[in-house]
Amino acid sequence: MAKLNPYLNFDGTALEAFTHYQSVFGGEFVGGIMRMGDAPGTENLPEDEKNRILHIALPIGGELLMASDVSPSMGQRVSAGNSNYISVFTESRVEADRLFNALSEGGEVEMPMEDQFWGDYFGSFRDRFGIYWMINHNDGYNV
Repeated sequence: MAKLNPYLNFDGTALEAFTHYQSVFGGEFVGGIMRMGDAPGTENLPEDEKNRILHIALPIGGELLMASDVSPSMGQRVSAGNSNYISVFTESRVEADRLFNALSEGGEVEMPMEDQFWGDYFGSFRDRFGIYWMINHNDGYNV
């Protein structure tokens, strides 16, 4: 069976974001932290881009949340938008509240955590790094 893992792009804040996500979810980075300057052929990369993140991965449940920074000198740009969300299902309302509060701190809440008409305890927000999240809990759904 195929697995889906969200992959995020940042403009120089991947490590800061993933350090925050690690503080919320726990776990260790899979494969360590790869920086752009570690890759072959990057000797001509501007010095300020060599320390950017080439790849980072954090296990959350049975999935991996992965990311990298863009390289502006190579014409890459981040356009933050709401076309992608990371949806997290929790084992309890308490865990839902904890994740919502920790991840949304410094960001912008779209929908506060509330019981919804479709049966979930749900909230959504954009975090301080521009990433959109949905936090869900439903007693009838086994995580």
